[in-house]
Amino acid sequence: MTALERCDLLLTGGTVIDGTGAKRQRADVAIVDDRIAAVGDLAGTSAGKTIDATGKIVAPGFIDVHTHDDRALLSKPTMDMKVSQGVTSVVVGNCGISLAPLVLDRRPPPPLDLLGEEEWWKFATFDEFLGAVDKEPASVNAAFLVGHSTLRVGAMESLLRPADAGEIKTMRGRLEASMAAGAVGLSTGLFYAPAAQAPTEEVIELAKGLKAFGGRYVTHMRNEGDDVLKSLEETFLIGREAGVPVVVSHHKVHGKENFGRSKETLALFDRYIKSQHIGLDVYPYHASSTVLKNDSIQYSTRVLVTWSKAHPEMSGRDLADIARDWGCSVYEAADRLQPAGAIYFAMDEDDVQRILSYPNAMFGSDGLPHDEFPHPRLWGTFPRILGHYARDLGLFSLEEGVRRMTSLSASEFGLKDRGVVAAGKFADLCVFDAGTIIDANSFEDPMKPAEGIEAVLVNGRVVWTDGRPTGDRPGRALRRGG
Repeated sequence: MTALERCDLLLTGGTVIDGTGAKRQRADVAIVDDRIAAVGDLAGTSAGKTIDATGKIVAPGFIDVHTHDDRALLSKPTMDMKVSQGVTSVVVGNCGISLAPLVLDRRPPPPLDLLGEEEWWKFATFDEFLGAVDKEPASVNAAFLVGHSTLRVGAMESLLRPADAGEIKTMRGRLEASMAAGAVGLSTGLFYAPAAQAPTEEVIELAKGLKAFGGRYVTHMRNEGDDVLKSLEETFLIGREAGVPVVVSHHKVHGKENFGRSKETLALFDRYIKSQHIGLDVYPYHASSTVLKNDSIQYSTRVLVTWSKAHPEMSGRDLADIARDWGCSVYEAADRLQPAGAIYFAMDEDDVQRILSYPNAMFGSDGLPHDEFPHPRLWGTFPRILGHYARDLGLFSLEEGVRRMTSLSASEFGLKDRGVVAAGKFADLCVFDAGTIIDANSFEDPMKPAEGIEAVLVNGRVVWTDGRPTGDRPGRALRRGG
């Protein structure tokens, strides 16, 4: 290593887990401007500022590959729910819903309303949206997907049918313009009403527009319950026909009658990964969360209301208790609460652990930052993985856990020079205590920051320390290829 006389910031005495899966090693980390300048014994290097990381782990900042933070980047720019758990980059625009390209003068249809009401739908082009993020930076970096449902709402008068040739041409033109502006791929939410009537052929025609840009196809599949294998087959077919990489979002098996079927789904991944590029992400909880929907209620053992426009006072309450108080069925109660969101308890912990243990699985929170009473994954995902599942249960080593929330994610989404602690890489770093890192929140108290996160740096600047945000906002819009 070339001697480094001086740096802007020096992390001393820590143990580096570099994100590649390599064994941890004692090393100092020097930062100049927004990059890591050196890693090793830097006892002779002077620094403008020093952080003592003795006894702590120094890792790449975590990359949350599955978020709905499109609006939060602008409305909650310090991104406390992410930096507090060590996240330095997010991928937004998942599940077919992105904040651009779309202008609305009415409340958007669910699940687009998870991102905000009509005043937030004001970006006619993706370039305008990225420009807004550039102008008012957040505390984290962000990469951007284009939502299929967003494209459909902008191009079709009726969503309850397949798109015709002209509408597909319009959507594809907007997708390609968005990719040219810097988006990294296309997402779909075929499970949801705005896209449920889109046939496989419609998605293939759009996904073909990704190939020239090196984009990827990311999907909340049509079904994660009884027809989960059929939906995986459809997903892999779309990737093959379009000639692009595929990422399966928040992989799970849903409903009691499907408990244990992750053995079948992961075997299908193993089969197809041999011949095409396939990725997946997972969150570390046996409950999901989205808009309040009857077909999700019926598969759940418990439903917790996260927000309701009609009855905001019901946020945080069990749907069954609300129905009992109102003297009606849970389905009638759900109708009265609309529009609304909910948490659904409908997964088996063994399946969750099996998918978490899968070596190709990335990690994503799928948190909903605008829910009044959010799923705890919004604030707790990454410390829960490293503390509960890696350290306490021993599902995998800390090095492996860090790899799958850093370098693997950066590689899958084309985030250049991120996800690894090495000279020349961007200085996105998380300093944490391996013995105490854990999610401190719960379904009853979901917005409590995690424990054990000592310091978080984005592009060489400290955004979280001493248990609170610094207010610094050095994040960047990570355009494709940049």
